[in-house]
Amino acid sequence: EATRKLGLAHVVAGMGRICLALALSATVGHAFHAGRALSLNVARRGIYTASRVSVARLDLATTEKGEFGTTDYSMSFTMDGTPISPWHDIPLEAGDGLYNMLTEIPKMTLKKMEVATKVELNPIMQDEKKGKARLYHGPIFWNYGCIPQTWEDPTVKGDDDVGGAFGDNDPLDVVEIGEASLDMGSVTPVKPLGVLSMIDDGELDWKLIAIAASDKHAADINDVDDIEKFYPGTVSGIREWFRWYKTPDGKPVNGFGHGEKALGKDKAIEVIKETNEAYKNLMEGKTEAGKLWLK
Repeated sequence: EATRKLGLAHVVAGMGRICLALALSATVGHAFHAGRALSLNVARRGIYTASRVSVARLDLATTEKGEFGTTDYSMSFTMDGTPISPWHDIPLEAGDGLYNMLTEIPKMTLKKMEVATKVELNPIMQDEKKGKARLYHGPIFWNYGCIPQTWEDPTVKGDDDVGGAFGDNDPLDVVEIGEASLDMGSVTPVKPLGVLSMIDDGELDWKLIAIAASDKHAADINDVDDIEKFYPGTVSGIREWFRWYKTPDGKPVNGFGHGEKALGKDKAIEVIKETNEAYKNLMEGKTEAGKLWLK
């Protein structure tokens, strides 16, 4: 893996807030391309907007309510006209060894959006803290989302490689490294390449590294070690971005298990299968759901 190419610049802004600017020159070089995979063409303002996209044989439509970037905002989903949960009803697998990724946060954006696992039908909503919308202090340089029908079980203790950390009670996160920006709410078949075992506030929070099957380099990148040739600095950039992104709020840096190594494709697929099995146990009532909204 190449030497880290990340530069961190901390700038004091008004109201005493710190703006964290992450300069990833090699990564950002392909971050501004305007291509769209499964574009939803959804307006980001207004009280109510709707859009439709076909994903394989799925006829998915999204509806937005409230103003984007506020705690009133939500994006809900329907399939063939019936309300669905994007967490529970979008298939895990996309065929040919690919998996479906639901994009929550497009690359080069600041607003922290996520599938609301404790809200009925699990819409995408603005993450909040103490009633205020949460924003990143610098843009995320990759598409970010989750894999449907997965869950990191908070009752299962990890092994020594992750310091015995328990799961974070969320679907499996995925960082998509391709050239195109993916719209929020879009569903994209991705190829798993590797995985980082991030430890966030003592919890295990796996970060799957993947590439859209439609990316021009998807056929050439088959494992985590292939990434550097086509998208230099990406793996180290992902690790450092997630290490530091909470520090402007006064929180400590995040850590990583497995000696901070980005594990390969085989481990990534193993993590997908493990979190899918945990999800199945959750849905079958074998694991306590707590406040999670289940079908």
